[in-house]
Amino acid sequence: MEPILIVKTGTTLASLAGECGDFEDWIRVGMGLDRNQVTVVSVFEGAGLPDPKSFAGVVVTGSGAMVSHRESWSERTAKWLRDAVERTIPALGICYGHQLLAHALGGRVGPNPRGREIGTVRVRLAPEAADDALLAGFGGTLRVHTTHSESVLELPEPAVRLGSSQADPNSAFSFGTSAWGVQFHPEFSAHAMTRYIEERRELLVAEGIDAEERLGGVEESPDGTAVLRRFRDLLSGQADSRRSGEKT
Repeated sequence: MEPILIVKTGTTLASLAGECGDFEDWIRVGMGLDRNQVTVVSVFEGAGLPDPKSFAGVVVTGSGAMVSHRESWSERTAKWLRDAVERTIPALGICYGHQLLAHALGGRVGPNPRGREIGTVRVRLAPEAADDALLAGFGGTLRVHTTHSESVLELPEPAVRLGSSQADPNSAFSFGTSAWGVQFHPEFSAHAMTRYIEERRELLVAEGIDAEERLGGVEESPDGTAVLRRFRDLLSGQADSRRSGEKT
């Protein structure tokens, strides 16, 4: 299988990065891949984007930036991402990547009117998820980690809503047969989630959020890892199909 491209749109907390790596490391490990199986491009630092056809698929990371600010590097990445989806390159957007994917395809992103969502949350899967290539077989809910203040306010047409949480009606969606966005962080461990809540404790209190309650609700998320592994397997299956087609 060709390498997987990780489009890096930001970094994790500095203390976490020094201790256990950054988003791209957690995604790679969560997908069960070796270092030589991924290519990382830090678009927020000005790196250029390669031809998406050179990769089995694309994962777009989270970020501390805001899609609604429409920074030049973000808009450039959105245009590239739209082209990749139109060429049916498999893509998975995570948190900021989820919002950027929706924005790139014609959706609307902005501050979540329900406020900040942070902690280990329950995402209720829509009936449409039962037949979805990425989320089929998970039952009615996913237990996952999330931290964000902006959300996808309107999905692009003709996206399919696949899941919602108490604070976000558009927690997961698909677009066509090869693109998905998830507002949650499937790559987060319980340790990472705990550190995010602790780091934002004063901000949460100022916003009327019970930080201690959120800390007490943190638990491991095998569902998150399973989503990443499912995406990896989808890429492998598509690569096998392409090779079979070439042989015939």
